[in-house]
Amino acid sequence: MSIATKTGDAGTTGLMYNRRVSKSHPRVEAFGSVDELNTALGLARATADDDFVGNHLLSVQKDLVILMGELATEPEDLPRYLKDGFTQVTAGFTTKLDLLIKEIESRQVSFKHWATPGATMHSAALDIARTACRRAERRCCGLRESGELDNPEILIYLNRLSDSLWLLARWVETESAPPDPSAGRLV
Repeated sequence: MSIATKTGDAGTTGLMYNRRVSKSHPRVEAFGSVDELNTALGLARATADDDFVGNHLLSVQKDLVILMGELATEPEDLPRYLKDGFTQVTAGFTTKLDLLIKEIESRQVSFKHWATPGATMHSAALDIARTACRRAERRCCGLRESGELDNPEILIYLNRLSDSLWLLARWVETESAPPDPSAGRLV
């Protein structure tokens, strides 16, 4: 079977359970934004110099596949989706991010005021992922407001993820900063 199915040539795309909608449908915008986020996380993971960041990003990417599946399912098909063994985003997803935030904050991350992305390639990739996350969050918020998204945990998860990515970027910058030669000296 070819990847070029031609079923989208008329401007529609498939959801779970053979439902077709316009490629501009808010549901497609939502899971498409999460797909972009997942790709940005892949770039951030590829630039990671350590397992701490890389492993956490890979875990998030796996969670996002679950999130995309849920978004690609119409609310009326959700019981079937769950019966077929697929999973929904739960509070446990967010709890993992809360623990990550707590761990990063315990590492004495230094930041003041607004961050200017680009101190390192890796932190810049994390900031790109963070902004992609905020866009996905906005798209999912719109879906929720229109009654097309029943699971409020998706918005909580994406909000916490963007916080996590901001902190990871600042931690990467802190770790890569050259030591201050005057640190520890009394003047």
